Amino acid sequence: MSSVMQSLSTIPWPDGPLIGFDTETTGVDVTEDRIVTAAIVEEIDGETQVHNWLLNPGVEIPERATEVHGVTTEHARTHGLDPRHGLDEIAEKIAEHLREERPIVAFNVVFDLSILDAELRRYELRTVSQRIPGEIAPVLDPLVIDRSVDRYRRGKRTLAHLCEFYQVLQEGELHRADVDVAATLAVLRALCEKYPELGQRSLAEMHQWQVDGHRTWAESFREFLKSKNRPHDGVELDWPHRRYAV
Repeated sequence: MSSVMQSLSTIPWPDGPLIGFDTETTGVDVTEDRIVTAAIVEEIDGETQVHNWLLNPGVEIPERATEVHGVTTEHARTHGLDPRHGLDEIAEKIAEHLREERPIVAFNVVFDLSILDAELRRYELRTVSQRIPGEIAPVLDPLVIDRSVDRYRRGKRTLAHLCEFYQVLQEGELHRADVDVAATLAVLRALCEKYPELGQRSLAEMHQWQVDGHRTWAESFREFLKSKNRPHDGVELDWPHRRYAV
């Protein structure tokens, strides 16, 4: 282990580097839909750096998606990066931080990592796992953490609802990738303040705890949906990303 890694290992993870990640897309099907915008926010040594991408997804952006994130097909075609170039940059930036053992933070990370994986495979680019190489870890997901520490709380758990519940001020409208990342990082810090035992775990322990916590929730939610004769196959058991997205 390098001297940098040794020094990082002695710092409680909430006080160390955090790398936020989010995407806005053409829809919610990780195997078919495309990434339109992405943001990576690096919080390292007290400094914040924001990286934004606008991609030309190569397909029409449905009106319902534009209503969410504000990007039209015309705007993406005119100003967006070639998807191969943009996706390669995004994946390499994430892999760079994972190689340095910096945690990737995303809200409902299964969606973002799965659609990124599918996009990379679509364009025959190396996946994040291939670039590390190995499992994508450590990852921190405030949605999974919140479900685990307050399992029986009633009500929705969208990012907006968690911002309200943990009294996090939103800087800008949600559903812009960089705004969502900032809110996600703020919710994570609020969780650590309310539940200080989270910061006492190592990043490896946090990662595995979330793997187990997500599966417990997903299995329970699947059973609930089955009992109501509602579709349940879309509830992912794997975390932090779907296996073999394409």
